Amino acid sequence: METIASRVRYAMEAVDLQQMGELLAPDARWGAPEQDVPTCRNAQQILSWYELARDNGVRADVTDVAIVGNHIVIGLKILPNPNDKKKARTSVRWQVLTVENDLVTEIRGYETRGEATEFAKSGVSNWK
Repeated sequence: METIASRVRYAMEAVDLQQMGELLAPDARWGAPEQDVPTCRNAQQILSWYELARDNGVRADVTDVAIVGNHIVIGLKILPNPNDKKKARTSVRWQVLTVENDLVTEIRGYETRGEATEFAKSGVSNWK
């Protein structure tokens, strides 16, 4: 898990879509915890989302990485495009990546570390 967590950290910080693609299961899902159906329902959709953010100048600094069972809890400082005229603010987000057979099968986004860690400890997914 430590190796996968290190690779995820690098891929997220570098916005390395090839590396991220290698880490994702083909049917990986991504979305918010309250969704009944995740926003992204396969690896290609997830990569497209990251690509759009990258192309819009959004970056993320990984501030924390913790392994909880078969989950990787990642703290992210989201850095908006400095050229964005709307003056978007830097924000902090948390993601929980579920790992099965050395591939990320699910990514959930959370507002707080506590919520992310609680999900990682429970390990219960309601997504089908």
